[in-house]
Amino acid sequence: MLSAAEIDAFLADGYVAIRGAVPGAVARACQDVVWSELEKQRIVRDDPATWTAAVVRINCPDGGPFAAAGQGTVPVLAEACDQLIGAGRWWRRPGVGGTIPVRFPGEQDPGDAGWHFESSYEAGGSWRVNIGSRARGLLALYLITDVDADGAPTRLRPGSHLDVPPILEPAGDDGLDWSVAAPLAAQASAHRPTALATGRAGDVFLCHPFLVHAASWPHRGSQPRMIAQPGVALHGQFPLDPDASPSPVERAILTGLAGAGRGPASFRAGAGR
Repeated sequence: MLSAAEIDAFLADGYVAIRGAVPGAVARACQDVVWSELEKQRIVRDDPATWTAAVVRINCPDGGPFAAAGQGTVPVLAEACDQLIGAGRWWRRPGVGGTIPVRFPGEQDPGDAGWHFESSYEAGGSWRVNIGSRARGLLALYLITDVDADGAPTRLRPGSHLDVPPILEPAGDDGLDWSVAAPLAAQASAHRPTALATGRAGDVFLCHPFLVHAASWPHRGSQPRMIAQPGVALHGQFPLDPDASPSPVERAILTGLAGAGRGPASFRAGAGR
């Protein structure tokens, strides 16, 4: 269970790290499965000469150790998601999901290291996001390998989740195209400090869906870095009703609106209807 201090930190920073959420043996088994997938592309675990790309993305495998690591499977993760989103409001996926960018040591620009936050739903052939965070309750970062400061950790901007609601609110329930919203969020949060998602294999960072983050490079470590980055799927969207015991994710959105002199009365949405 997340402590009151951890929830307060989530509200302020936009993320919380759950150390050792996935047992080490399960994390190591996940590494083995990822290497099996990479070997299909002739990228060999014990042959650094084959690590020629800056980053290779694979879809997170289903079943096996990944089923054992899922947000709906690991009790500490399921409980934390209940606390942050609200019990019964998210999809208890039997696996991890999402994609796994595997980043290899080197100075090469991977081409995907810009600051952004995640889109949440598809409409009209484009990916979008709205103030109620339709379809996305959280972003999870699963450390499948150990990740230190030299090993291309994900960069986080603590507090940036509070900068995004004022960007999205004027668009109401329809939201914005992600390609428009992401650079606006990067610009609005440029004053924020940078933190690094470092830790041991099996650590999981649960992030607010509006947290601005980025890959880092160059990768000056000695081993490939593996992080799965699934969304925790939300049923519907957050109603943003301050009188209905809002979850911590909702409270942060409302705080971001209040900081810009806005509130739910100006939310032209119909969220939750």
